[in-house]
Amino acid sequence: MRWFKRKDRRTRAGGVIGPDESELAHWNTSADERDDADLEDPDGAVDADEDGSEAVDARGEPAHGPWDVAEVPSEEGLIDLGAVRIPKRPGLQVRMELDKKTRRIVAVNLALEGSALQVQPFAAPRSEGLWEELRAEIAESIKKQGGSADERTGAFGRELLARLPVRMPDGRSGTRPARFLGVDGTRWFLRGVLTGKATVEAHAAEVMEDIFAGIVVDRGNEPRPPRELLSLHLPGQSAQPQAPAQEERLTIRLPKRGPEITEVR
Repeated sequence: MRWFKRKDRRTRAGGVIGPDESELAHWNTSADERDDADLEDPDGAVDADEDGSEAVDARGEPAHGPWDVAEVPSEEGLIDLGAVRIPKRPGLQVRMELDKKTRRIVAVNLALEGSALQVQPFAAPRSEGLWEELRAEIAESIKKQGGSADERTGAFGRELLARLPVRMPDGRSGTRPARFLGVDGTRWFLRGVLTGKATVEAHAAEVMEDIFAGIVVDRGNEPRPPRELLSLHLPGQSAQPQAPAQEERLTIRLPKRGPEITEVR
């Protein structure tokens, strides 16, 4: 039995965009402290095709999410964080990330068993997705910082496997692996950054990919320019007032806390 019935969707692949300075909000909860509701995997699901096109099941429908809120018959088992609903999982740690200047929530950070996933939802054009133009921008920005980024096909289509430069406590240079995921939806773009065990262990990757695939995006009906960050809020609270218009091209945002695996140069 399928969990959700899918409507029209565009190409899914990897990317990351977002504002700069941030800190963690004073909120941290474990999903297993709430009423857990495990979500079934859709029958007949398959991986993305080698050419990066969207994976479909035996009936020709997309095999998994992320989903648009219009496709969801029920939000049971989801944590409402505004523009995104996060699937509950036992042991899942959820932190909200704040911009230091505006005090606006700018990202959702999820941590589970040594893996971390940072999530951000953005407004996107009606006629086309953001990934095609973002992919080269992201890779170039990482390289300018002294890291590397290689494109490959993953569970959500094209993604970037990167090695991000870091400074070790003893002053030596190192790198940490990260996977940049993204999905172009109906006038929205959802990006995720995987770090920690999910970048090097197959089982850990599957667990975090399942969480990313279960996210529901609620863009709202307000007109928004492409790449504008959609509103996020703490559980049980109303949406925050929209911040002043941000720059058209938002900069790469990397998780600053959570599980990490580093390599010394």
